[in-house]
Amino acid sequence: EKKLHRKYAYKILLAIRRLFGELPTLVEITVPPEKKFTICGDIHGQFYDLCNIFALNGLPSETNPYLFNGDFVDRGSFSVETIFTLFGFKLLYPEHFFMSRGNHESDVMNKMYGFEGEVKSKYTAQMADFFTEIFDYLPLCHLINNKIFVCHGGLFKDDDVTMNDIKKTNRVRQPPDDGIMCDLLWSDPQDMDGRSASKRGVGCQFGPNVTYKFCEANGLDYVIRSHEVKPEGYEVHHDGKCITVFSAPNYCDTLGNKGAFITIRGDNLTPRFTSFTAVDHPSVSNFRFVFNCFG
Repeated sequence: EKKLHRKYAYKILLAIRRLFGELPTLVEITVPPEKKFTICGDIHGQFYDLCNIFALNGLPSETNPYLFNGDFVDRGSFSVETIFTLFGFKLLYPEHFFMSRGNHESDVMNKMYGFEGEVKSKYTAQMADFFTEIFDYLPLCHLINNKIFVCHGGLFKDDDVTMNDIKKTNRVRQPPDDGIMCDLLWSDPQDMDGRSASKRGVGCQFGPNVTYKFCEANGLDYVIRSHEVKPEGYEVHHDGKCITVFSAPNYCDTLGNKGAFITIRGDNLTPRFTSFTAVDHPSVSNFRFVFNCFG
């Protein structure tokens, strides 16, 4: 397997660190009328499935913009190739290619679930540390046409969180165990109203009434989040007010799920779903750098 020369890898990382450092915590996106926009969920180092998304839906460009909603790395054995591809498109099309931080863009997760080991194997420990620094600068969420709120995990333990509260959140850090940043990266929807403690141990589970209230208070049509495997690659919750999208098919080479992506148009924000199955990849085990697939 060939890899990007270390010199060019560092050039990309230095440039992307600078670019992310200039972005706000909440990035606002405008999709013009009649223009398409695509939202993808978790990729988790499944580079060949990422390439398949581009084969199905077109390469990113100024006329084919994308948002990738976190968890780019860990678990899959091609996380390095995945992250350099995504960073490359961000540098090429900074106004038309967007990346949100996921709970796996963190030091603790990268040590536990394979990305750090993969970077050390393919490059150096110093580069692994640099990735940790860069991930701290990733935006936490996006707002599309002031109507669609996109974050990796979900909504909040506290009522009355506003867009201004999110904008003021200090994101340049390792994710804390509670608060706005933690919830954005870790929370999950639930079917019943109210909130529950998360089975994950961090974040919360939030019900339909929480989503309705957040959307109404902030003038939103709906929320898109990722963070959970779904059999078809997506799931619609809370009467359409909350949508999960997950883009890593046959997750960990074992689960048999489809991946999916969402497309919208600037003049029609109704989500359209495309599900897809996994493609073949070189026979490098997804467990080469990690031994736990469920965390």
